[in-house]
Amino acid sequence: MISNDGPQQDDPIGPLLFSNTIQPLLESLESELPLGYLDDLTLGGPQSVVAADVRCVTEVGQATGLVLNVNKCELISHPSTVVSDPALQSFQRVSVSDTVLLGAPVLQGQSLDKHWSNRCNDLSRAVDRLTKVASRDALILLQASFSTPRVQHLLQCSPSADHAALATFDDTLRSAVCTFTNFELTDTQWLQATLPIRDGGLGVRRVSSMALSAFVASAVSTLSLQETIL
Repeated sequence: MISNDGPQQDDPIGPLLFSNTIQPLLESLESELPLGYLDDLTLGGPQSVVAADVRCVTEVGQATGLVLNVNKCELISHPSTVVSDPALQSFQRVSVSDTVLLGAPVLQGQSLDKHWSNRCNDLSRAVDRLTKVASRDALILLQASFSTPRVQHLLQCSPSADHAALATFDDTLRSAVCTFTNFELTDTQWLQATLPIRDGGLGVRRVSSMALSAFVASAVSTLSLQETIL
């Protein structure tokens, strides 16, 4: 049965309609830091103010068909913080050092370590499966989907420049290229292979060489927005 109620999955106008609907609610909140990316809301400020805004989101949201999923809500605070509000007590407690916003760890620590460990495992699993297809196809898929593009968001949003997992990720990439090309690359050949295709390389970029520039470029390009928020 075809639904005629609201935008459908993958409807390009859906995010705009949702954002227009929720914007008045965001503007009415009193928290010092009220942020919203579609249905992902972040509130920051004194505990009493944030708690009042959570109740506002719950009450106003119900009138517009927006239901707060408490199971996915997190309370980011220092471990010593005493939480007295019942609504906030029902949220999952997360340490400041483990803060993750929109899929990217904010600070270095266990959360960033876990994200990079998962990405390295994902790459290893992808390489194992790519060995089952033609080498040319495997190399194209590695370059376009499973290597640097897979971690671009993490490189741009999280401080990863000196993270130990970068070397692990790059070593896995190098081993995969050697397997798919049936050729053992020297250090110099590996450096050339990681150049962009237009510069005579294979386009399989090393994350260790991109981490710092990717993060700095992202920070600089969003500086005006950061200043507005903060």
